[in-house]
Amino acid sequence: MPRTEAPKRSSESKSKKKDRVIRILDALAGEYNHEFEGLDHGNAFELLIATMLSAQSTDKLVNTVTPALFRKYPRPSDYTNVPVEEIEQDVRSTGYYRAKARNIRACCEMLQERFGGEVPGTMEELVQLPGVGRKTANCVLAQCFGKQTLTVDTHVTRITNRLGLVSTTDAVKIEFALMELVPEERWNEFNSSIITHGRRTCIARRPQCSSCVISSLCPSKTAG
Repeated sequence: MPRTEAPKRSSESKSKKKDRVIRILDALAGEYNHEFEGLDHGNAFELLIATMLSAQSTDKLVNTVTPALFRKYPRPSDYTNVPVEEIEQDVRSTGYYRAKARNIRACCEMLQERFGGEVPGTMEELVQLPGVGRKTANCVLAQCFGKQTLTVDTHVTRITNRLGLVSTTDAVKIEFALMELVPEERWNEFNSSIITHGRRTCIARRPQCSSCVISSLCPSKTAG
């Protein structure tokens, strides 16, 4: 792994970080033209299930599983009408399939019992669902309810630390720290830009600093 310099976090004021975030977003927008490849879905319920499956997996892998899954289980009641063992086999290739199947079934039960079979549109309601944390809720709220949210996944965690915007791996702490640095109207853009950057350039084990458009704005860039 390339050696990196320690991010210089302590000397930078919040106002300077905010200015740097704007410059980062503008540079990434020019590089990727707002391109983003996420989880395939046709409605909020499908995205909810897909996001739950993406834990400890990849969007690419989940997208190979969900077409057949969504055909078989188009509604919450379809999941609750079969044994959990059947759901396990349907989602097995995504990893941690037993826990995911249990959570999906329990989530669908609550959707029926408490929300009339519909996916709720608030953070407070979504996080009541089994297997749904703030990351999943933010993803659904942003993509299906048109709300500006900050979804902290592994890419966002890694890159915001490398950029010196945060100094923690706690997803909730990162989310609230970014709320103070990123303009609210660009929260969703921040998610897609940083995730795309993490997949294409700032790769976990081999960051491509020499070809990175924001290397001049990154205190952790490698030399050369």
